[in-house]
Amino acid sequence: MPKPSTPLSSILPPLIFGTATFNYQYNKDPFQLDTTGLVHSALSLGVRAFDTSPYYGPSEELLGAALATPLVRTTFPRSSYHILTKVGRIASSSFDYSAPWVRRSVHRSLARLQTPYLDLVYCHDVEFVTPTEVITAVRELRRLRDEEGAVKYIGISGYPLPVLCALSQLILDETGEPLDAVQSYANYTLQNSQLASWGLERLRAAGVDVVPNASMLGMGLLRRDGIPVGSMGDWHPAPQELRAAIRKASDFCDRHGERLEVIALRWALESWLVAGAAVGSKGDPASGVPWTIEANEAFRGEKLGVSVMGVSNGEELEKTMQVWQSILDGLEGGKERSIRAGRWERDHDWSINRREAVLILAEGVREVLGEWVDYTWESPPPEFVNEGRREEEQEP
Repeated sequence: MPKPSTPLSSILPPLIFGTATFNYQYNKDPFQLDTTGLVHSALSLGVRAFDTSPYYGPSEELLGAALATPLVRTTFPRSSYHILTKVGRIASSSFDYSAPWVRRSVHRSLARLQTPYLDLVYCHDVEFVTPTEVITAVRELRRLRDEEGAVKYIGISGYPLPVLCALSQLILDETGEPLDAVQSYANYTLQNSQLASWGLERLRAAGVDVVPNASMLGMGLLRRDGIPVGSMGDWHPAPQELRAAIRKASDFCDRHGERLEVIALRWALESWLVAGAAVGSKGDPASGVPWTIEANEAFRGEKLGVSVMGVSNGEELEKTMQVWQSILDGLEGGKERSIRAGRWERDHDWSINRREAVLILAEGVREVLGEWVDYTWESPPPEFVNEGRREEEQEP
């Protein structure tokens, strides 16, 4: 299976279900979550892509079990949805980008996810290793694509935009083939929008096809209740001064009858549809016709910016999908789509009015944040040392 002739940007859905929440960072016990119910509900609401990683604790096994249920197997053929995972990051201070480990990691993910192939595999958190190690991993992923058919599309993910941009260009220069995807997280939020202001231009110049925007709440930073703390304690790298500024922004939203996370989520989802369109996709938009595989033609066949959502329970999923679908209802042809999906007849008009209110409050949030707008933390931190694989993870 050589490189697919169909670009990733023609098929990847613009809304992806991220399963980093199926982990001990965000929840004290992910096994207590109704992960199977969440995945089933997401599919029924039109979600057609799931992002995971071996680094996310039991996430791959939980997602694989949910997708292997008879309901999914009989209702949604494997070709109707996308599975995205990662290689290279093993633990907080443990990385291995060697060809043998990449190969082992991919085969392990196939088993955990109970699938014969992976639609997209990222090299996870590339800033923690050397450029040479990243190129080695990319070459091995492409070999697995070309010789085994285990992988369809290949990308990198991480936090620092300068690193993501430089590596994308280096991979193009060194291998003669651009990356299919670069996943950036926490770089297009109400607090930090540098992905749009300068990052996209450099990524496009490196030939990157799709740039999914992940962690629209800055890994839980942009929430009224503060950063989620699971069994791993407070792991978030944001300094206390930034957290204090976020609390002031949350108080500002409260005074206007809104929750910070609602404003931040809607702003990021809606504005990224347009800001990220140049590196977006034409896949199934999940506009809300239940149990239906939709076509992008309803949006004139134009690309939409790709976002990755993270939810932990059915209520969060339902609210996020309501926000997403109301945003789509506010686009051209939205009224007809909302009626076809069985939603309130005037959703289209409501969405337009809602959009104006959100944009006004979003401007207020950024004004309150002041000097903390576009602030980024160091990744990796100065004291970081890669400990490699633990003894039990070594090759036999």
